[in-house]
Amino acid sequence: MATFVLIHGGGGSAWDWHLLVPELAAAGHDVVVPELPIEDRSAGFAEFRETVVSAVGDCGDLVVVGHSYGAFTAPLIADMLPVRLIVLLTPMIPQPGERPGDWWDNTGYRSVEGLSEEQQFYNGVPAEIVAEAAAHGRDQVSAEWNEPWPLDAWPEAPTKVLIAREDQFFLADFQRRVAAERLGITPDEIDGCHSIALSRPKQLADRLTAYLLH
Repeated sequence: MATFVLIHGGGGSAWDWHLLVPELAAAGHDVVVPELPIEDRSAGFAEFRETVVSAVGDCGDLVVVGHSYGAFTAPLIADMLPVRLIVLLTPMIPQPGERPGDWWDNTGYRSVEGLSEEQQFYNGVPAEIVAEAAAHGRDQVSAEWNEPWPLDAWPEAPTKVLIAREDQFFLADFQRRVAAERLGITPDEIDGCHSIALSRPKQLADRLTAYLLH
């Protein structure tokens, strides 16, 4: 039995994982779902890390999953606690000293023109879940956006990158290139959209738990 630590993305909340949590629990695992203090203008990377570490408490056998912008926070946990595995899910992969606000230009990110927010983030998510999502979004006004990412190097914990083939926010080719350039990793791939935990929670749970077997 592992403890999955699920870190939401930008403007997100613990709700983003609400369909995945029961799938992991049904497989016999513990799940920790912290809410990052993104609405606190004084909160930076140190506060993000402390929020997650406090939520983990005495739990062990940690698998830290960082979704999208959560990939900036996930490695910070492995720098503080013994982590079995880091999983970066449709991620923004940081470099040492990089400010999140600079990541977009540094990676050469280009959005797909003409798509709505729903098409970018929620293609394939059931309509009733999409309708509910708006009520759970939060304003990200926290200070880390302009802070240099604090680690000097990637943690020693084993790291997987898992991308979604139908992601219309971070296209698959873009994610493959960034993972190769920044981590020397060939990503694993799964069907689904950027918000894969809402569109295919059972399939995502199966992929995450399968990592424990290797």
